[in-house]
Amino acid sequence: MSQIFSSLFVLVLVLLSCGRAETSSSPERVDIVQYGAVGDGKTLNTLAIQSAIDKCADAGGGTLLIPAGTFLSGALFLKPGVNLHLDKGAVLQGSTDIADYPEGETRIEGKIQTWVPALVNAAHADHLRIDGEGTIQGGGKAFWDAFWKRRAANKDATNLEVKRPRNVFIQDSKDVYLGGIALRQSGFWNLHLFRCQDVHIEKLDIRTQLKAPSTDGIDLDSCQNVSIDGCFISVDDDNICLKGSKGPTALDDPTILPDENIHISNCTFGLGNAALTLGSEATTVRNVVMENCKIAGKEKNCLVSLKLRPDTEQHYEGIVVRNITIDNPAVQLIQIKGWTQFFDLQGKPAPSQWVSDVTLSDITGTLKSFGQIDGPEKSTVQNVTFKNIDITLKTPDVITKRVSGLKFDNVKINGVFYGNEPQASGN
Repeated sequence: MSQIFSSLFVLVLVLLSCGRAETSSSPERVDIVQYGAVGDGKTLNTLAIQSAIDKCADAGGGTLLIPAGTFLSGALFLKPGVNLHLDKGAVLQGSTDIADYPEGETRIEGKIQTWVPALVNAAHADHLRIDGEGTIQGGGKAFWDAFWKRRAANKDATNLEVKRPRNVFIQDSKDVYLGGIALRQSGFWNLHLFRCQDVHIEKLDIRTQLKAPSTDGIDLDSCQNVSIDGCFISVDDDNICLKGSKGPTALDDPTILPDENIHISNCTFGLGNAALTLGSEATTVRNVVMENCKIAGKEKNCLVSLKLRPDTEQHYEGIVVRNITIDNPAVQLIQIKGWTQFFDLQGKPAPSQWVSDVTLSDITGTLKSFGQIDGPEKSTVQNVTFKNIDITLKTPDVITKRVSGLKFDNVKINGVFYGNEPQASGN
């Protein structure tokens, strides 16, 4: 039944994505140079670019064009009806001065709170298009260094104690398309979408480097009906992360809907904490398919990680990961376990977590280890299936605790069947 549902779900997403324009089609194209922007990599262009955005919106909308050149800027705020196109050779370069990102109300780490905006921001921007062959590049190292300095002074410093801008933040928008561009050197998460529906993301190239904290590739936060296709992601945190709220009362907020109907395909992952992560801040995630993807390289990563917070009631169900090739000796296959970093019960009883119907199938390659399935004591982890898997592990131990309905069907580890060996069919 779950396989039938996942196939229908994928078909619906494909039909939705086929109806979307792949490039900006707005009637007006506004070149930021015409509003005084200078692409020398030194001139701060925030006012000039924002002026171009505002004028474009006032004229009824259109497409903001960033031509070839390096355009330094602080936080920019796209308006409804204004799209963004980056020509080949165009770089929107984020300032390294945090003063160029004025604090305001934003969504970050499972809460709406006062923090810094992203380099590119959009809200209530239905039909938004961000595309082209150019690059959105954050101030990266300056913000990472500030964080590591703070963490060295206080090992318990939280991720938000040092203000670090994201590259792109989009919220409360429907029918969103992002395609073709590169995202580089983000101070925090690269692409964060909050309460968005009917989103198509394709052919993004997202990269950071080692020792680049909190540089998630794509974060879907309370989003529905999202397809991610043909992207390359290599970052020093989670590659694709499904998020929501956190804390003992997280499920009481009716404005935070589940992450659901997520389709990930034809992507390649390099460095990362996990190609697909659920949590750490998340409540309900369901109906997720990741297929026809590859993990390459030689750096750390994990295929799929489900983080279970002891302070948050969580429901993860209907997670399908299939047709995966792994050519990375530093990769783990799976992690389903507790996540205790910075949790806070707020004096309330510990809630429970529930994981059901997780299937990993048709996976081949060379990895570091199986990883582990070890749900916290108050959690329920059930109906986890491994099928048609042939992998070579440096560390062959299979660690599974506190899980029911665990199935291994035609699984080979280092050439030896694990669990149930497939039976030959009779004539």
